[in-house]
Amino acid sequence: MIFERLGWIGKGWRYAKGRCAHAMQVMRDRGPTNIQFWLLALLIGIGAGFAALGFRLGISALQRAIYGADDLTLASAGAHLPWYWVLVVPIIGGFVVGVILDRFTPDGRCRAVSDVIEGAALDGGRVEVKEGLASAAASLITLGTGGSSGREGPVVHLAGVISTMVANRIKASPMTGRDLLGCAVAGAVAASFNAPIAGALFAHEVVLRHFALHAFAPIAIAAVAGTVINRLEFGNVTEFDLPTGSDLAFYIELPAFMLLGLLCALVAAALMKAVFSADDFAAHVMGRTGWPRWLRPTIAGAVLGLIAIPFPHIIGVGYETTSAALTGRIGLVEAMTFAAVKAAAVAITLGGRMGGGIFSPSLVMGALTGLAFGIVATNFLPDLSGAETLYALAGMGAVAAAVLGAPISTALIVFEMTGDWQTGIAVMTAVSLSSALASRLVHRSFFLTQLENRGVRIAEGPQVWLPQKMRISTILRPLDADNSPPVDLIRNIVASGRALTEGMRLFQALAEFERTGAAFLPVIRPPKEAQPGTDPAELPEPEIVGVIYHVDALRALNQALTEAAAEEHS
Repeated sequence: MIFERLGWIGKGWRYAKGRCAHAMQVMRDRGPTNIQFWLLALLIGIGAGFAALGFRLGISALQRAIYGADDLTLASAGAHLPWYWVLVVPIIGGFVVGVILDRFTPDGRCRAVSDVIEGAALDGGRVEVKEGLASAAASLITLGTGGSSGREGPVVHLAGVISTMVANRIKASPMTGRDLLGCAVAGAVAASFNAPIAGALFAHEVVLRHFALHAFAPIAIAAVAGTVINRLEFGNVTEFDLPTGSDLAFYIELPAFMLLGLLCALVAAALMKAVFSADDFAAHVMGRTGWPRWLRPTIAGAVLGLIAIPFPHIIGVGYETTSAALTGRIGLVEAMTFAAVKAAAVAITLGGRMGGGIFSPSLVMGALTGLAFGIVATNFLPDLSGAETLYALAGMGAVAAAVLGAPISTALIVFEMTGDWQTGIAVMTAVSLSSALASRLVHRSFFLTQLENRGVRIAEGPQVWLPQKMRISTILRPLDADNSPPVDLIRNIVASGRALTEGMRLFQALAEFERTGAAFLPVIRPPKEAQPGTDPAELPEPEIVGVIYHVDALRALNQALTEAAAEEHS
């Protein structure tokens, strides 16, 4: 009897194992068109929500342990701390961050949203796992010890690490991997801001860079799951409480919001260029001096500590300052001064490679800019103006939208963070003009400019970045193929210096075909580097591994573009 039961158990186990294997195969082959994938999206959304929640609570715990207050009261508490404490803590934090990034990343750089965008476009929805975990730890320490950046960028990449591990585990196709990554990003953003609608749209607008219908349902499920995790801890409350009774005289006051949008574009461009200039300057100094990489965040921490002594509002994410601006508890001079100092602190933090993101700082800058503009506008025409805090709300969305290059999701984040849906026209007016002007002043957005500076040209579209991604080895014809040209002819072409190198990308091959006008080009494997002093005549000839035809290269590019278009419109 016992053996019979074991036999039934064994059969049941084999059946269940077979069904699970079949479900995994269906998921890999057919992606998000089936219920199994939606369940996986739910689990990833929950995981991303817990990652965002844990990151936020970790920052708060570290801030309370060091400063005696979390981000909601940190600026006020910092003003009463001993000056030497405010100075020393960021230095120690910068040193720890520098050691972590030097040890666990090849370039000493924190991973954030731009790396997630690159992973979605070029790496089949995968991001770096070890480097991502190190970056999350470095960013947590940065924000807990006085760094002036945001928590959302590291959380987005941390969620990407979760989806990458899942995608690798199920051997997901590139399209499925991208959809899993979108689910993770949506869950993380929704949990960070308690904003499910904006979280789902952010994943489409910023990371996937398309609004494919097939991905909408699983991404929406993940966003809702992330929001639920947030609300289980904090309840169904908005991030900021706005004063009631702020009305907008729509038709009369809209020109003022148009001007505010243009001003916010200039502020956003200045903030982004300050960060890039600080990064270039720091890299130049480190290169000239030969100092170790771990010293860069340490020096940045020292400068931040000096700034934080008279201006403690730069410490941490800055939600207390944002809340004060949205409720009108800051004057004109304070708002302008705080904005200038905050921009400098953000540039030092990110340029010093301490960790963190740009999202929250752009909200702080926008709220301060909008408030300053609103104070001037309402005092200039008091009878025709609404509340000055309404300008702070519109400015918050306008600067953030211009920095992120995401006008739709940013506007929705502002609405969901404040719960004020009655001022949508004012916010959208400022956001649209800010995004339009800022895209002319920088390369589309902060994230895309970061990628452009690293030589990754995603902003131009798939016709540019797909050839950067594809290796020529995928279209290589071996020498013994039936349709290969004669070997003697190939050797003569190599001798003339017209050849491709094994490991090249498709865009390099296409450029060489354009330059030479050849119908085909040999592919060589260069010999190993010779010892110094070796006679050039004694150097071995490069090994010929095959040939590539121009028509094959064009066919491969056309197929890749067709697949990308099919994914975006499915």
